[in-house]
Amino acid sequence: MPIETLTLTLASTRPITESATQLRGFFATKFTEYELLHQHVDAGKLIYRYPKIQYKIIDGTPMVIGINEGAEVLKEIYDQYDQIRLGDNTYEIVERGVTLRKEDFGISDKILSYRFVTPWLALNQKNHERYQKSDRIERRDQLRRTLTGNILSMAKGLDYVVASQIRLDIGRTWHKSCTVKGVSMLGLECEFMANFAIPDYLGLGKSVSRGFGAVVSMGKDEYR
Repeated sequence: MPIETLTLTLASTRPITESATQLRGFFATKFTEYELLHQHVDAGKLIYRYPKIQYKIIDGTPMVIGINEGAEVLKEIYDQYDQIRLGDNTYEIVERGVTLRKEDFGISDKILSYRFVTPWLALNQKNHERYQKSDRIERRDQLRRTLTGNILSMAKGLDYVVASQIRLDIGRTWHKSCTVKGVSMLGLECEFMANFAIPDYLGLGKSVSRGFGAVVSMGKDEYR
């Protein structure tokens, strides 16, 4: 299934050190009329669905990705500001990169290789305890099941029907400590293979709108 993605990258006069969460906060408060930017309806209730707009900081570069309807929103607002305020710092925006693509998404007849370039939040409190008590083989099986579920959730959120079995395997894995909403969590970075086409920098797992779980095809570690 083809999906439309718009990737917006921002360059400032000095390095940007804040998080994707703060980048999300800027756009959410600047453009409150667009629900897709902040995932809340008028009453402040959170919208529980796969985010059509996701925020990333990749190697110090702020990146906002819009998917389908999210891409349409970014087309309207991408140039409606000259500076961004992140935390206590204000950054002048001197360059915007805008890339619009039609990309394949869904079951593939090829096995494709990926890696996480931001921590994957695969573990909640319950399965984290099970993960810590497991041996290497059990951990790998647990992560394989979790990743399969994450891909299915993403597919459902993008209105894609998975009509055949997802086949995947987990490769090398690294543990990464990270903080989400003030809570310390164990994140993971790993390589994996799957018969599923995922456009670069789309997120899997928890808190993908805040930059977690971003994946790229192997060999594409920098934004294009």
